[in-house]
Amino acid sequence: MQARSEFQSSVQQPDLHGLLEAARGAKAGDVPGREQVLAALTWSAFCCPVAMGAIFDTVTLAWLGRGEVQSWPKDLPSGELDEGFWAAFWAVIDQNDFNAISITEAVAALGGAVDPRLLDISETAARDHPGAASALVRPVPGRTQIESLEGLPEESLGSCLHRMVVDNGYDLEVLDREAIQLSALPQALQYLNVRILQMHDVWHLVAGYETSGSHEIAISAFQLAQFGHNYSGMFLSVVLMKSHQSQPRGFGLLMQLMTEAWLHGRETPALMDIEWEQEWALSIDAIRKKYAIKPYASVLPNNLLEILSGGSLFRRLSLLLKMGWMGRRLQRGEYLHVRL
Repeated sequence: MQARSEFQSSVQQPDLHGLLEAARGAKAGDVPGREQVLAALTWSAFCCPVAMGAIFDTVTLAWLGRGEVQSWPKDLPSGELDEGFWAAFWAVIDQNDFNAISITEAVAALGGAVDPRLLDISETAARDHPGAASALVRPVPGRTQIESLEGLPEESLGSCLHRMVVDNGYDLEVLDREAIQLSALPQALQYLNVRILQMHDVWHLVAGYETSGSHEIAISAFQLAQFGHNYSGMFLSVVLMKSHQSQPRGFGLLMQLMTEAWLHGRETPALMDIEWEQEWALSIDAIRKKYAIKPYASVLPNNLLEILSGGSLFRRLSLLLKMGWMGRRLQRGEYLHVRL
């Protein structure tokens, strides 16, 4: 990797056509191209969330051959990153002993090190996102009571959610909304973040994302596309940088997962607009049909990360062979399309 000071200087608004070529280079294994993509994603996540749509659309076009290169608006508000932020950022990148909870907390903590103007910029981005319109007209919802899901038909969404939460020992809202002070956020961000905590597992079920490590990464890109969820942009930026620094061979696989899920989010109706509490008794198939929701489908195994970290020798060898085959196709400039 280039010197960190050089990377920090490159984290700024990119030329989108230049980014398209850099992403094509990254797909073919070019390290400088990969770092240009990382710089653009880091800038949009931590300085200019308004820009995330244009950047992810551009990278997805390069990676999957679908999407478009947008044009920058005249007014593109952006924060700045100081030395305090970079010290916190590299500390997260260098830490090796993360689990699902600790990396979530670490990325959330980075939000406290950004330019104070980012809160207003993020609120504007949320208000302008077409998938977040309900945040402007609906009150912040109360808590979902797990008891209310008992006794529903066995194949219903509510029953599936109840089993998912109880059998795995999950918290129905993932994090405590008071502990992370969501009530201090402005209107759109408060609503969106509360609803994401409440409905994250619902979207897993309905949108077809497993609870594997691979699909937790993918659903972050889906949420980013659906409602411009700024935390998801930060999380993806950190995950990709950690891969670039420590596991560069996995970078292309992560990009495949993320761009597939981003495209899925773009092509799926706005889940934030659905009154999910009115749908508990319907089956997941009925809900998908009612709202024209296609489940996520990747060219990669659902449990990719688990296979790589601890699967059987046969499965790991099989996956490595498939990764080699995919890598050769990428090197030839071929597109690996998501099966939607």
